[in-house]
Amino acid sequence: MDALDPITMTARPPARVDDLGIPRGLVEDLFARRVFVERETTIHNVSFGLGITMPVAKEIADSLRDKKVIEYYGMEGRDYRIGLSDTGYRTTSERMQGANYAGCLPVSLESYTETVLAQKSEVTINRETIRAAFGDLVVADEMLDQLGPAFLSDGAIFLYGPPGTGKTSLAERMIRLHTDAVLVPRAIEVDGAIITVFDPATHKAVDPQPVGLDQRWVLCSRPLVLVGGELNSRMLDLEHDVISGAYKAPIQLQANNGILVVDDFGRQQLLPTELLNRWIVPLSRGIDFLRLVNGAKFTVPFELKLVASTNLDPHELGDEAFLRRLRNKVYVGAVTETAFNWILVRAAKAKNINVNAEAAHHLRKVSEHFIGELRPYVAIDFLDLMTGIAQYEGLPRTLDIRMIDRVAQIYFVTSGEDGPPPVGPAEAPASVPTAAAPAASSVDQQAAAQQALAAQKLNAQQAAQPPVAPQTAPQPPAARPAPQPVQPQPQQQAPQPHAQPSEYQQAPVHHAASGTPTV
Repeated sequence: MDALDPITMTARPPARVDDLGIPRGLVEDLFARRVFVERETTIHNVSFGLGITMPVAKEIADSLRDKKVIEYYGMEGRDYRIGLSDTGYRTTSERMQGANYAGCLPVSLESYTETVLAQKSEVTINRETIRAAFGDLVVADEMLDQLGPAFLSDGAIFLYGPPGTGKTSLAERMIRLHTDAVLVPRAIEVDGAIITVFDPATHKAVDPQPVGLDQRWVLCSRPLVLVGGELNSRMLDLEHDVISGAYKAPIQLQANNGILVVDDFGRQQLLPTELLNRWIVPLSRGIDFLRLVNGAKFTVPFELKLVASTNLDPHELGDEAFLRRLRNKVYVGAVTETAFNWILVRAAKAKNINVNAEAAHHLRKVSEHFIGELRPYVAIDFLDLMTGIAQYEGLPRTLDIRMIDRVAQIYFVTSGEDGPPPVGPAEAPASVPTAAAPAASSVDQQAAAQQALAAQKLNAQQAAQPPVAPQTAPQPPAARPAPQPVQPQPQQQAPQPHAQPSEYQQAPVHHAASGTPTV
């Protein structure tokens, strides 16, 4: 980005110290700390570390030299080499005992508030744009038609439904509805305290940065902050670092002008009602209240879209008044057979795995057998587990019926008597390598082994009993025939599957060799 747009035009580098918008004493203190950290350095190096221009840095350096805090050692090209005087070293060292932050200069709270409000989202969403945002997912138009209006309206979005239906994937991709960039400050100054905001792990900086931008700001894509079960009350308030003396911004401050996703809502350390009560005022008024350790309380903008997703029963999270505050509720349930097939074939193509319509049909039956419905995560997880099995056993990367049953044995939690639906050997299509007929199921093998073991124990007990002496009277009843060993029952051949062309017409087929799905 070579030029400043209307938003970044307001973030031009200040030409004087008074234009920085923060107390002059704080500026000089941070300048001295920077020199303390670098020992003997140049004015240019200090200006780069503090994110200020050379004229501003030279003005500060001259002021500190007049106060006997720093000394000029001579020229280095067109720059001056500087260092702390004895008095400056002693004074700065004492101050850094409780606050050793020596990073970029902060911006004022007023400047931050004005910038956040100026960057308020004004996105345009329709069927085409939302399809493009979720283009890498298989999502029904009916679902998109619920997500679009929910995103445009005020209030939080509440995604609920059974596990593994794609709620988190939907929430993460909502940020794609934004195509613009926003300014994020490296730090904010409030009542002499420094609050760090920009986090490289959260904010994605635009590369390259605009020429002529105040270096105390970073132009970034709109932020997406995702938290889950690890969320606690400390993350919602300022976190004071006793070593640096600075504060870390809470998650809602980092998510300003973007999206904050609370995944696994209801599984956090704090109750759902506590979490929502913390944000009732911010959601309704657009402002949040924060407090410093010295008791100073101040307000910051709360300009973000809150998205909460859960697989718990919404009525277990709170009462009707609680749910009313989550105004936009979108149910994300099971997928159709056609959607499940395309999820499978897309994932197989990405992982270079062969899969055909017969395997897709069997995987649907397995999913319905164990779960009762079709969920997207089954297709993804089976492909991932199949890759490890194929690599371990030296098998081709083909998801067939035999491999599906193999994966099901280690994927689902069963009682020992449950298993995949019985499917006999089937002739694979010509385009897919023919796999050997599947062996007897593990349940049948275990039953036969148990019968043989019982027969062996019975024979051993009979042989160990002593012979019974004959008696004259009374005559014993006729002896029963000795128990015969129980032989394992012969393995019954599983019924052959019947082709169902009407269903297979809806199942896409993917061959890794061609990389093209067909129906």
